[in-house]
Amino acid sequence: MTGDIQAGHPEEDGKHCYNEHIDQIRYDEYPMLSDTVYLDHAGTTPYPKSLIERSSSDLMQNLFGNPHSNSSSSQLSSRRIEDVRLRALRFLGANPDDFDLVFVANATAGMKLVAECFREQRGGFWYGYHRDAHTSLVGVREYAAEHHCFMEDEEVKQWLQAQCCSGSDPHCPRIGLFAYPAQSNLNGRRLPLTWPGGLRRSCHLSHRRVYSLLDAAAFVSTSPLDLSDVSQAPDFTILSFYKVFGFPDLGALIIRKSSSPPLSRRRYFGGGTVEMVTCTTDSWHIKKQDGFHKQLEDGTLPIHSIIALGSAFEVHEKLFGSLERISSHTSFLANKLYKGLSSLRHTNGLPVCVLYKEPDSSYVDSRAQGPIVALNLRNSRGDWISNAEVEKLATIRNIQLRTGNLCNPGGVASFLDLAPWEMKRNFSAGQRCGNEDDILGGKPTGVIRLSLGAMSNIRDVTAFIRFVDEFFVKHRHSPEPTTGIPRSHPDFYIETLTIFPIKSCGGWQVPSSLAWEIKPEGLAWDREWCLVHQGTRTALSQKRVPRMALIHPTLDLESGLLRIRYDGPLLRSAPNEISIPLSADPSPFQDPSTQTIKQCSPSHVCGDSISASTYTSPRIAAFFTTVLSTPCTLARFPPGPSTRHSKLHTQHLNRQLTSSFSSSSSSTIAQSIPGAFPPTPPPSPPHHPHPILLSNESPILAISRSSLNHLNALIPETPAPASVFRANIILAQTGPGPELPYDEDHWSGLQMQRAHAASKPMLDDDVDEEAVTELDVLGSCRRCQMICVDQTTAERREEPFVTLAKTRRKEGEGSKVFFGVHCALAASEMGEGKGRGEDGGRGVMVRVGDMVVPVRKEENEED
Repeated sequence: MTGDIQAGHPEEDGKHCYNEHIDQIRYDEYPMLSDTVYLDHAGTTPYPKSLIERSSSDLMQNLFGNPHSNSSSSQLSSRRIEDVRLRALRFLGANPDDFDLVFVANATAGMKLVAECFREQRGGFWYGYHRDAHTSLVGVREYAAEHHCFMEDEEVKQWLQAQCCSGSDPHCPRIGLFAYPAQSNLNGRRLPLTWPGGLRRSCHLSHRRVYSLLDAAAFVSTSPLDLSDVSQAPDFTILSFYKVFGFPDLGALIIRKSSSPPLSRRRYFGGGTVEMVTCTTDSWHIKKQDGFHKQLEDGTLPIHSIIALGSAFEVHEKLFGSLERISSHTSFLANKLYKGLSSLRHTNGLPVCVLYKEPDSSYVDSRAQGPIVALNLRNSRGDWISNAEVEKLATIRNIQLRTGNLCNPGGVASFLDLAPWEMKRNFSAGQRCGNEDDILGGKPTGVIRLSLGAMSNIRDVTAFIRFVDEFFVKHRHSPEPTTGIPRSHPDFYIETLTIFPIKSCGGWQVPSSLAWEIKPEGLAWDREWCLVHQGTRTALSQKRVPRMALIHPTLDLESGLLRIRYDGPLLRSAPNEISIPLSADPSPFQDPSTQTIKQCSPSHVCGDSISASTYTSPRIAAFFTTVLSTPCTLARFPPGPSTRHSKLHTQHLNRQLTSSFSSSSSSTIAQSIPGAFPPTPPPSPPHHPHPILLSNESPILAISRSSLNHLNALIPETPAPASVFRANIILAQTGPGPELPYDEDHWSGLQMQRAHAASKPMLDDDVDEEAVTELDVLGSCRRCQMICVDQTTAERREEPFVTLAKTRRKEGEGSKVFFGVHCALAASEMGEGKGRGEDGGRGVMVRVGDMVVPVRKEENEED
């Protein structure tokens, strides 16, 4: 059962009204939104076309000089800057007689500026902040002598209403700063704007020297902030204009003039903030006095951004009218979104969405709630769905949203019931900002945030509700399971062997006539190189640079070269091929200026820090930079044993940690889709650290041709070629019997044996035809949207990930999507094969056509 997800005709909801002109405004002003569902306005809102045109025209027609000069161009800049400063104050209802405005880079810069000024107070300062504070507000505590986090609104109210002060109150002798957000950037709930006035009216001794700081960045993006009542206004108000207008990237600190003394104690001074400075035999300076902003705006202001801000005010008012109208429009949409998501139900009646809203807030009351909806998803068993999986599918469907802790650690910890010890444990377990470890200890570590803005429309709302309904709601018409532990146990043979010499670039198929070595790190020459960004030293991948698929390395073993060809469009003068030696010759890493070997540079691969040997040749860097339009160069994994290891053991640990918190009845619920996994994962084999080079998770990736055929039968469009899965080994069933897709879900190992000599041409007479090579199956391969990159055109598509998401989601694993299996050389083989950098003869060998007998988990357990 699902909610009402029909768009219908927008109408009033009793208190708020939909802007009926918004579709035309979007068509005329926001071409970048034509095929996009944009739900991340709390991050930044898109900018209108006419704002860019108007700003460009202004800059083309006028000459703006440095305001610190006296030329006519400089005077023009100074006049325009002060005009915009006044316009910004009036935008907030702030009288320039009572308030001053300091331009800053963004809201965080404004917070830091206030914090640095308070840090200069004698004896330090006391700092109080609300649980819902943005990380940038929380960080102010590191400057404070004492700090306190207010966990609830009621605690703040009780603090403000305190009647007396004991002589031992540590707050009394110190100056203090109380900071909180006008609107939570997590779930949009709005906090009382009356607290600064209440603090100012308090007769409590400890409150007399406590100032208020309001983070209005999220609030003013869709709602008016009125500072006309000086007695109620915060002492310091901070905002980011790009959250309101989309452009320019600029922020402001609004200072209540009567509250400015604490800021005057700042010792640092920059250009433009002093009247005179001595710096020879005497250290003396005089600060500027005419206008408090002149003491705090260090150096030359961002002239052109401020001038563009003037255009932003005018365009915004022309397009949308008042912020009151925007507030009504976005509240209407937020209420529709909240109600639609709340109504989604699985066929067994369980709700799909867990929505995080304060009990006393309502989406029809814009005084208490802003246009943000925060949620997590559960499957029909009640298990959490990984937010990373939601974001992958959203990316494919061109839905822009945000997941994670949203730089709101207190709010996330409160709603998700995460104690500090749990957050520390999660960090030790591998959770980092932006990675995919988002369900640990049976709890999500972040949320999904949907935020609306002035140009949001009803189609944005209905599109997301339909998206959730399509991919995450279990319906009655869901197909019954057709797989499980198969009655028959087919055998397989190696259909293809492929290596990927350069990480995330094209593959090279091993000729069927060659026997190929398997090392502990994987197939020989596999993912030994990578392309690294010249600035960040981070390894590139097709997720961000899909054109890497068009780079095709080829191993020329006779010449000892890695030949690299680019099969995409290029300028006529640009080469499309380059070669590098396969040998360990150190000369390609030699510094041309000193003729010495450069030390290995630190690089980042899949979250790991490694020391990679970077090629110093400008010719090599220029080749890859040209073909990818990204400043990058080639790097090679350094010689010697690998320091990286398979990460599959952490998945097993997280699975065990999560399963201990899962419902005991969940294992009794039947599978619901073809290709579904067993309800309870079989025990994992004992973990042996498997070394890897530059692969993401394991030494070897294998897929089944039968599983691929089954998947392609379900894809309504063009079938997916095997190349998109980037597997080292493709296994095909032997014999004429029916194909058994996803038999690999039940494997714990693989035994490979040389095919009969007559069946394949043999070039390697020294290979033992009767030898059996054993591989461990480490686990299923978690998939992402990179499999949607066409490996021949580099174009992004929806398939095959969309169909996989509907048919291969693993319950109890965060509803992650899996296809293929990770493998590694078995521990019993480690003594036979040589690792990298070790001398010796040939080790474990495999060849296309070799027979493969899977070792199934139930067989392994019997042993």
